[in-house]
Amino acid sequence: MRPTGPLHLGHLVGVLTQWARYSETAEAFFEIADLHAYTTEFEDPAKIRDARNAMVAAWLAAGVDPNRSTIFLQSGVPEIGELHALLSMITPVSWLERVPTYKGQIDALGQRIATYGFLGYPLLQLCDIAIVRGQYVPVGRDQLAHLELGREIVRRFNHLYGDGAEILIEPQPTLSEFSEVPGIDGRKMSKSYDNAILIADDEAITTKKVRSMVTDPLKVRRGDPGRPEICPVFALWRFVNPLRVDGIASECRSGALGCVQDKSDFAEQLNAFLRPIRERYAGYMRDPARIEQIVADGTARTRDIGARVLADVKRAMRLI
Repeated sequence: MRPTGPLHLGHLVGVLTQWARYSETAEAFFEIADLHAYTTEFEDPAKIRDARNAMVAAWLAAGVDPNRSTIFLQSGVPEIGELHALLSMITPVSWLERVPTYKGQIDALGQRIATYGFLGYPLLQLCDIAIVRGQYVPVGRDQLAHLELGREIVRRFNHLYGDGAEILIEPQPTLSEFSEVPGIDGRKMSKSYDNAILIADDEAITTKKVRSMVTDPLKVRRGDPGRPEICPVFALWRFVNPLRVDGIASECRSGALGCVQDKSDFAEQLNAFLRPIRERYAGYMRDPARIEQIVADGTARTRDIGARVLADVKRAMRLI
C-alpha cells in the first residue's frame, strides 16, 4: 500500500479486514510501498514520509498481526531496487507500454507523471513480490494485467537463465473482489474525491459526514417509498451491521423509515463499529517507536530473504 495520505473506511472494510485474516492464515508480507508513492507524489516527499507511521498504525489497529506476518519498508530493502535493475535488462518497453493503466493514469493525472519510473511501475511491483518468493498475490481485477506482465517476465527470465530450473517463482493471482465502498457523495470512497470517512476522524466529524451523505433522490419525505439498492448509506449498513440490513430495506421501501432517521441511526452504529479500532489506532500513534521497531524488524527479515533471492538471480545471470 502506498503511503500517500490517511486511510478511510473503504480501506478498512475493503482491504484491511482481509489483510488481518491473511496474517492469521499464511506467511504474509505487507509492504509500505514508498517508492511506488514517488511515481505520482514525487513533488511532495514530506507527505510520503509523514504518512508512513499513520498508515501502519491503521493496519495494526485493523488487526494485522506483526508477530505472525512481516511488515516492511520498500525503500529499506535495496535488494528490490537491484532486482528491478537486473530484470529491466530483459523487459521489452512494449510490454510495459501495453499495460492498460499506463496511458489511463497519464490521461487522468497529466504528463507530469509520464516518467521512466512510472513506466516501470509494474516491473517494480513484480520485484516486490519476487524478492520474498511470493507465491500468491491478492489483486483486484484492475491489477490483473500488472501481475500477468510480471508472470511473463518471470517466464522470460527462467527461460533465458534457468537452464530448466525455476530461479524466480511465477506468482499466482488470488482474485480479491473488494466491495466498492461508497463515499459520502455516492461515488467510490477516495481521498482524491474528498468524500471519505477517515479512520482518524473523531465521532463528531463522522456523524457530521454521515448526515451529509446523499441518499435516494426520489425519497424526499419520510413517507415516500425508497430504493435501498441505490442508497450509499444502505450499502454501508451491510459492512457495519449486516444483521439490520433486511429490516432497514423493508422499512425504507415502505416509507416507514426516513433518510434523516436512517442516517442518525447509522452514524451511531458506525461510531460504535469504529470505536475499538480508533482506540487501538490512537494507542499506536502515541507510540511511534513501537511502529518503527515493527517496521525495522520486518524490513531486516525481508532483506535476509531478498539477499538470497538476489544471489540466485546473479548466479543465474553469471554475475557471480
